[in-house]
Amino acid sequence: MKRRAFVTGSAVTATSLSLFKRARAETSPNDKITVAAVGVNGRGFAVLKAFAARSDVTIKYVCDVDRNVLEKRTHEISKQTGQRPRMISDFRTALDDPAIDAITLGTPTHWHAIPTIMACQAGKDVYVEKPDAHDAVEGQMMVAASRKYKRVVQLGTQSRSGPYFQEMIDYIREGHLGQALFAKAWESDQQRSLGHPPDSTPPSGVDYDTWLGPAPKRPFNPMRFHGNWRWFFDYGAGDLGNDGVHRLDFARWAFEAALEAQGDAPLGTLEAVSAHGGKCYFDDIQEWPDNLMITYDYGAGRVMTYEMRIWTPYPLEGEKEGGAVYGDQGYIIIGNRRWRAYTKGGEFVKETRGNYSENTHPHVADFIRCMRNRNKPQADLETVGHPSSLMCHLGNAAWRAGRTIRFDPQTYTCIDDQDADQYLRRNIYRKPWTLPSLAQI
Repeated sequence: MKRRAFVTGSAVTATSLSLFKRARAETSPNDKITVAAVGVNGRGFAVLKAFAARSDVTIKYVCDVDRNVLEKRTHEISKQTGQRPRMISDFRTALDDPAIDAITLGTPTHWHAIPTIMACQAGKDVYVEKPDAHDAVEGQMMVAASRKYKRVVQLGTQSRSGPYFQEMIDYIREGHLGQALFAKAWESDQQRSLGHPPDSTPPSGVDYDTWLGPAPKRPFNPMRFHGNWRWFFDYGAGDLGNDGVHRLDFARWAFEAALEAQGDAPLGTLEAVSAHGGKCYFDDIQEWPDNLMITYDYGAGRVMTYEMRIWTPYPLEGEKEGGAVYGDQGYIIIGNRRWRAYTKGGEFVKETRGNYSENTHPHVADFIRCMRNRNKPQADLETVGHPSSLMCHLGNAAWRAGRTIRFDPQTYTCIDDQDADQYLRRNIYRKPWTLPSLAQI
């Protein structure tokens, strides 16, 4: 990025700060939404296509640090829309453009927090992929920025906008489960070994230094790059933050609906989190666990668990990836493409199916709608996205600490366990990129 110095300190350049503080008029319902898509490989491209498919959206910028991906995706979007977006490799170009209403973030997880915060400061709304951030504290800062600058921030947990998932919540709210005290989520879809490939030279066209961003400087490795970065401490949150956040999110959503149906208090703050397991099966360069069991204690006898077995091909309750809520009058099994309800005696009641891959379009539609009316979206970062992501961050922290942790949501620290705090945040940001403090936001 030769056109100017990197952002430092509060993650905002002095030059840009005055621009970011200028109030931006809300979008007229009659205007098109102008979008910049940042990070367009893999899931980021699926999100970009969903935005580009809308007649009320204009894609002005496509941004990626891999020139090969950038050119390919820009060409594909040009064919889809008949208009060619501008190709950029520095997301701040889009933030400096007053015509941009929103950005989408399909970057690796370690590049979620800083662009989201900067976008909020610049008066842009944000659609950011899951999990919310690299760690708990980054998520905390993203929420603070969205709140202070009154921005719409939607997390990419698209189940929240799936019609068949919403039908499930309506069914639970009718009280069919009775008193609920336990919910669980799981991932049992078998993954693969990454092997032990040697370090190598970044492919031509890849700005690897920028890809690393705030993460430590390390040699390039093809298995730490596209798609595989999520299996390493520096960049992702393991499969818990990859697939787990989806399953935990819809299980927590269903649990909350069951409590609401009985007039019970919501789950509230987690009292304790414990994790057991480890990297036990794959002999490769991955760092996060492949075998894991987490217990989430919400107090008052209410418990959630998460089971991860990415080394086995055996479904649980008929679902490779799923969740369940159990009540004294019935229970519900949730999969990606269906949900099934049962009575207290285990008698099947009903099943509703849907296409999980089609949930992105209504999720994008919800985001656009909320940009216009300024209401909270289905996966609002503060009230939905961050709480579900936080379950992943705390589960990972408990596993890395090797003991039960008790989390203080006021200070974002572990109660009476200063040593475990290191797993709630990135302790060193590679200069010149820096996460702002609450005061700096």
